[in-house]
Amino acid sequence: MPAPGPGFSLTLSVRDQESMDPLARIVPALSLHGGRLAAALPLPDGSLAITVYCRDLPHQQEILTSLRGIPGLTSTGLQDDVFALHRGGKLQMSSTSPLKSAADLARQYTPGVARICRSIAKVPDRARILTQRRNLVAVVSDGSAILGLGNLGPAAALPVMEGKAILFKEFGGVDAFPIVLASQDMEEIVATVTQIAPSFAGINLEDISAPRCFAIEDRLKNTLDIPVFHDDQHGTAIVVLAAIQNACRVTGKDFSRLRVVVLGVGAAGTACIRLLTKAGVGEIIGVNRGGSIFSGKPGLSESNLELAKITNPRRVEGGVVEALAGADVFLGLSGPNLLPLAGVKAMAPDPIVLAMSNPDPEIDPEVVRPWVAVLATGRSDYPNQVNNVLAFPGLFRGALDAGATQITGGMCLAASAAIASLAERDGVNRENIIPNPLDRRVAPAVAEAVAEAARQDGVARDFPPVPGIDELSDC
Repeated sequence: MPAPGPGFSLTLSVRDQESMDPLARIVPALSLHGGRLAAALPLPDGSLAITVYCRDLPHQQEILTSLRGIPGLTSTGLQDDVFALHRGGKLQMSSTSPLKSAADLARQYTPGVARICRSIAKVPDRARILTQRRNLVAVVSDGSAILGLGNLGPAAALPVMEGKAILFKEFGGVDAFPIVLASQDMEEIVATVTQIAPSFAGINLEDISAPRCFAIEDRLKNTLDIPVFHDDQHGTAIVVLAAIQNACRVTGKDFSRLRVVVLGVGAAGTACIRLLTKAGVGEIIGVNRGGSIFSGKPGLSESNLELAKITNPRRVEGGVVEALAGADVFLGLSGPNLLPLAGVKAMAPDPIVLAMSNPDPEIDPEVVRPWVAVLATGRSDYPNQVNNVLAFPGLFRGALDAGATQITGGMCLAASAAIASLAERDGVNRENIIPNPLDRRVAPAVAEAVAEAARQDGVARDFPPVPGIDELSDC
C-alpha cells in the first residue's frame, strides 16, 4: 500500500467551535484513518489551515469524511493542492533583457533585429548563436502513453510535458518548450517535428507508445542534424545501467557475468536491454505477456524479433518465474504485482531487484525486502529511486554545449558512468546505489561527461563566430 504523500495533498481551513486546540482532535482522527498532517498554520481570521497527505483519491474522501465527522469542527475552505498548483499551468515566458526604453525597443525589435535576420540569412548556422535556439529543446508527445496512464490524448499529456520542461530548466539550465500533437499517425508526427525543428537545438520525445516510438525516433535521427532522444527509452536505460553497476559493487557480482531478467519489453525495456548489452552485461532474458522471448519463437513482433537475436541464448522457455531461476537481477518495466515472491526465491544468492512499475511496483517492496540484497523502485518513498531526472537534464546540457548532432551510445554510457560514479563517491551500500534525484551535482557531472563523449564520438560541432562580437558585423 502506498504511503500518504504530496501527490494527494489537501489543504483545509477549519474552525473548531468546541475546543481551543483543534489539532488535539484532528491529529487522532488523521492517525486513525492513515492520513499524515504535513502542516498547520493559523490564519488571520482565526481559522486554522491544515495540509494533509493522503494515499489516493478514495483516501482523500475518507480523510474528509472523518474530519467532517468531528463535532463542532467546520471547514471554511478546501483545495486539492496538486490541482491548485496547476491552475494556469506551470510555465511562463520571460525575456533575457529589459524593455524599458526606445533604445531597448530599437535593439530588440525594429530596426535592429533586421540586421540579425540578414546575418542569419547569410549564414544560417548563426541561428545557433543569435537566437534562443542554442539552448531550446522541444518536449514532444502525442499523448499515447502518458506515464502509466495509457493513451489519454494530447491535451492530457500537456501537464506532463510542462513538468518535464521545468525539470530541464531546474536541473540542466536547458530551456524546454512543451509541444503536444493532435495526431498519433507516425508519418504526420515525423513531418510535423521535422517542420518545427529549425526552432530547436534538440528534440525530446516523450510518452509515445511502442512500437511507433522506435520508428519515429529512428526517422527523425536520420532526418535532423540535432539530438533526438526518447526519454522513456534511453533515459530509463541510462539510470538503470548505473543502478545495476553499483548494485554489483554492493553484492560483489561480476557485471560481465550477470544473468538479468527483464519483465516488460516495450519502449523502456527494449532500450534497457540494448544499453545493458552494449555495456557488456552477461546474459539477458526478456519476458512479455507471452512469456520469455527467444530466437525462433513464433509470433514475435518485429521489435521482439530483433531483441531475440541478442537475448536468451539458452532459449529458456516459460514465464517470469522460470526465467528467474538462477538469475542475478530482476528488472521490472511492466505493471503492478506481476512478480511472484516465488520468482525472487528462485534467483541466485544476493538477488538484485529493480521493480520499476510506478506507483505500484511489480512486487510489494515490504514483502520482497527481506529476500533481496538490493532493492530499487521508481518511487520516492523507498531508497534507490531510479528516476529519469538523473539523466536527461545533464544529457541535453552536455549535448547542447558540444553542439552535438545526435545522441550516441557512447554519450549514453558516459552519462550512466557519471551517475554511478557520484553514488560510488558517497559510498555505495544496499540503500545507496544511485544518487538522490534532487542531488544538484548530478546534471553538471553528466553534462561534462556527455560533452566529452560527443567530441570523442565525432558528433560535436564548433559554434560559428558571433558577428559584432567575435568579429565585425557584416550586416
